[in-house]
Amino acid sequence: MDGHPGNPLKSRRVLAPLAERLDLSEAMAHDPRIRVTAFEKSLNSSYTAEVLARVKARNPAVRFVWIMGADNLRDFHRWQNWRKIAMTFPIAVIDRPGATLAFLSSVMAKTFDYARVDEHDASTLGSLSAPAWTFIHGPRSRLSSTAIRSAGRDRQA
Repeated sequence: MDGHPGNPLKSRRVLAPLAERLDLSEAMAHDPRIRVTAFEKSLNSSYTAEVLARVKARNPAVRFVWIMGADNLRDFHRWQNWRKIAMTFPIAVIDRPGATLAFLSSVMAKTFDYARVDEHDASTLGSLSAPAWTFIHGPRSRLSSTAIRSAGRDRQA
């Protein structure tokens, strides 16, 4: 564990430096309700379950919804304490190209099928207790975070 935020299941070689990821996130966050931070670096953990537990402990009155790309569903059950993640905050799973059908057969979708909220009721996620999740279809982007970071580096050069 190196204390640098990022998915431990992904190669560190393709992960942009933290400062660069923060700058790109700030540039994309146009809503004043979004605050870009890297507080998880101080946790010395790259594990989502630990980060979410800390967020919940620090903000007990705030109703969060965790957003994840549908492409993560295939391996979500390999994440450390993945069940705990699903039990911490409601989850909005955003459709990604090539992931629409895969979500139906994922271990997470099968395990928490009873907690699935219809997409038409997705706006209620913030008022629900976990476990609760929904799959949101819509315009899908083929851009990966790696491609977005690469485009940002090209603009800066």
